[in-house]
Amino acid sequence: MRFISWNVNGLRACAGKGFDEVFNSLDADFFCLQETKMQAGQLDLQFPGYQSYWNYAEKKGYSGTAIYTRHTPLSVNYGIGIEEHDHEGRVITLEYKDFYIVTVYTPNSQDELRRLDYRMTWEDAFLAYIKSLDTRKPVIFCGDLNVAHQEIDLKNPKTNRRNAGFTDEERAKFSHLLESGFIDTFRYQHPDDVVYSWWSYRFRAREKNAGWRIDYFIVSDRLKDQIKETKIHTEIMGSDHCPVELTIE
Repeated sequence: MRFISWNVNGLRACAGKGFDEVFNSLDADFFCLQETKMQAGQLDLQFPGYQSYWNYAEKKGYSGTAIYTRHTPLSVNYGIGIEEHDHEGRVITLEYKDFYIVTVYTPNSQDELRRLDYRMTWEDAFLAYIKSLDTRKPVIFCGDLNVAHQEIDLKNPKTNRRNAGFTDEERAKFSHLLESGFIDTFRYQHPDDVVYSWWSYRFRAREKNAGWRIDYFIVSDRLKDQIKETKIHTEIMGSDHCPVELTIE
């Protein structure tokens, strides 16, 4: 079963840069999107054989998530059930017989870390949500988690030490998440590989491969032996992020 996650940085813009072709070529069972930046009715983008589920931010042109799936879920849940965190369209959960699949777009701590305190509150709430799902059945969650966990996960760790996405606080929350019974699937399979999933649009960063790995597939520990393949599709354009892939047996 193949899963894809992609921060499209505006689905309407990405649709004009070959999204259809990428979607069809990757041929996934689940195709999870973050930062769709859409409201209901702005784009009718459907694919034969797929159902789609959308969570829109209340603020126009901001955030938003979606999942395309070939498999009808037992249930669908939007958000994490906490009013403070459910206005920005950041989470969708689909339930199946043997697992949950969750797409998430983690809040960015922003310039001068002005949203870091909120981010810390979010991290605790989201982990509690994922752990509650995990008590019932295994969880696969994916998305733009807006953190480079280790120095290997970004090009310039020293100069980014106190920048959003590489603060000690954000990295510690990610470590705590993994210690709570979850696996970073790419790093599990590729402990020493330097591969990025996001590049700034500035300074020709992608051309220079001055990037960050901030897009992930995380799974419950008990799925460890079912991880077949993980990929980061650096060759695919259309966004400042590239798609990441997980295949589970």
